[in-house]
This record gives sequence, structure tokens and C-alpha cells, in this order.
Amino acid sequence: MNSAYIYDAIRSPRGRAKASGGLYDLTSLELMKQLYEALESRTGLDKGRVQDVILGCVTQSGEQAANIAKTSLLYAGWPQQVPGITLNRFCSSGLDAINFAALKVSAGQASSVLAGGVEVMSRIPMLSDRASVFTDAALAARCRMLMMGSGADLVASLYAVSRQEADALALQSQQRAARARDAGWFSSIVPISNIVKGIVIKTDECIRDNTTLESLAQLPAAFAELGANGVDAMQLQSVEGLSDIRHIHTAGNSPAMADGAALLWIGNAQLGRDMGLPRRARIRAAVSLCDDLMTVNTGCVKAVGTLMQQQGLSVADVDLFELHEAFAATVIKCRRDLEIDEDKLNVNGGVIALGHPMGATGAVMAGTLLDELERRDLQLGIVAASGAAGTGTALLIERC
Repeated sequence: MNSAYIYDAIRSPRGRAKASGGLYDLTSLELMKQLYEALESRTGLDKGRVQDVILGCVTQSGEQAANIAKTSLLYAGWPQQVPGITLNRFCSSGLDAINFAALKVSAGQASSVLAGGVEVMSRIPMLSDRASVFTDAALAARCRMLMMGSGADLVASLYAVSRQEADALALQSQQRAARARDAGWFSSIVPISNIVKGIVIKTDECIRDNTTLESLAQLPAAFAELGANGVDAMQLQSVEGLSDIRHIHTAGNSPAMADGAALLWIGNAQLGRDMGLPRRARIRAAVSLCDDLMTVNTGCVKAVGTLMQQQGLSVADVDLFELHEAFAATVIKCRRDLEIDEDKLNVNGGVIALGHPMGATGAVMAGTLLDELERRDLQLGIVAASGAAGTGTALLIERC
């Protein structure tokens, strides 16, 4: 088996998922085109040697339909022989794209693969594909497919997470993200041009610098109405000994919807020798699994624990953890279950502050983790993301 290495990791800034956002005027095709061009400029990438492009994208509708991985290559003028495939494992899609690329390299099927994800949620909103498993109440109940916010409130109820704890975590995410932005620590960001607005977007837009505990406390519960319409009853039937659901999650301690894209170049050792490029990191291991359907978004926690167990690692062995902030209660559960010190976890903030372009988030986080490992001269990191239906994926990355 070959080892799979990361040669570069880039991403767009994350834009607010609204018409006033910096990326709103760009289609997913145009956003990916700019990333392809940036990667080629940074590395001297030989497009003819790329043997596959794998992108995560959750809402594959309209401008993001028809295999955005392949169509974005055609739009960008790439050689027609380069294949592309788009995958959807909900919000862990970007990490799964990286894992699938690493598997192809490890199996000897390819020596050079691009992997990442894209989601322009201002133009293609969540659920605009009208998936019946979410829009048909009877079908959703049969499949036990709940919205992630409802699962987060159940996690808060099971783990006695208070509104104050959730808001404190959200504030910490905002403060850490603002510090990292101001210090220029998000070095995987490449500038994106928006000719419609006549601007160049260079930094993440979703960070709310004026956030305080007082402002967070004023926000209403976001998922109480869903609970009252039958979700609470369904969850309580599935959990013994729980009498009510704590609706503690708000717009302030939940992931911020965002636009964005990310791209990693993954290959074998020979690729680096041929191109004269340093290997930035090795993808040592990965786990994909599903946790409880009712808690919906705890898959990343279970995936991290399983990955460490399989690799014989303790928390002390891992230098940094980059965990999908799939609502505040999920991160608090991770801290408690795995006993991860907060000085190792999401040290530059998470998607509550930075934004969550669903199919791209996992790949964005992988680049963020690699940036910070290099900045601190550390060795080992784990990045993990949750998706709907309890899905979770975790990757173990080791700097070269």
C-alpha cells in the first residue's frame, strides 16, 4: 500500500450566505475555477497528471447539480480526460472526499488527486433540493431523519448542557476566530474576486466581533417549534428516563450558514519527487461511521473516539483537534466524553463563528488544522465532521 500525502490545501474565505455576502454573485462553477487557478499558480500543478477530482456538495440542485466536480473542471477549461465525481455524506462530505482520494492513492489507482468541496448556500439554500426524506413528515418519521438542531437539543438534554454553557462556547469560538483572522493565521485562504461587486474577498465574513454573552442570551430558541410539532415526542419515546427536551440552541450558538469552497492536492511520494514539492502531511488513518439517529450530529464525537482507539492513541498523543462545531452541545459532549483539553480543541474557532458551507466544511477544516500544526511546529492532528442521520468522519493527519 502507498502512503497518501497532502501537498497543498487551499480554500476560499467563507462568505455570508445572503445576497450582501462577498461570494453571493459567484456560482459554484466560478468559485471552483478560481480555486483551481490558485492551486496551479501556487504549486505548478500539472493538470494533465491529475487523475481524479472528488468534491463534496450536499445540496446538488440547480447550479450545483449535474456533478459539480466534473462540470467545474469543464468550466475552468481543464483537459477533458480528467474525471470528476461529486459525493454527498451530508456535512462530512468534504472530509469524505479527502478520504476517498487518499484511498485511491493508497490502492495505487492514482498518484495525483484533487479533493475538497463546495457549497454556495446563498444561491442554493439548504433543502432547496426538496429531498422528500426531510420534507415529507411521514417519511421523515419512518426513517427517523431529524434536523440537526433537534438532535443538538437532545444532546443538551441528555448531557445537561445549559444555555449558559452553550453560549459561552459560542463566544469562545467567536473570540478565537477573530484573533486568528486578525493575526493572519488562516494561511490556507486564497483571495477570491467578485467582479459583480467589484471586490476581492480575503477574509472570512461570518465572524461576529460584537458578540457578547449578553447579546447571545437575548436570542430565542431556534428549534422549539419543531419540537412542539412532534419531534420532542419522537425523541422522548426513544430515550428512557428523559422527561423533557431542553431547547437551548439559537442562531448564536449554532453553525452559521455560509458560502465557500476548499481544495486539497493529494498524491503519492513519487508525485512529490517528480514535481520537486515537499510533502506537507500524511493521511495516516480515517474512520467513517454512524451514531444515534436521534442525536443526529454526534457522529464526529464517536468517529474521533473510534479512530483514536483503532490507532492506539490517547488524547495526550494528539497535538490538535479540529472538530465540526455542529451546535454547541456537540462540542461540549466531545470535551466531556473524550476529555479533550480546550487548549487543543478548535483553537482558532469553529463553524459557529466562521461559517458552515456544508459540502466544503470538512475540507476547509482539514486545511485549517494543517495550517495550525505548521504554525506551532506540531506533528499530529485529528479533524472530524458530523452529518445528518448520525454520520461522522474523522481523519488522522501527521505532518511530514
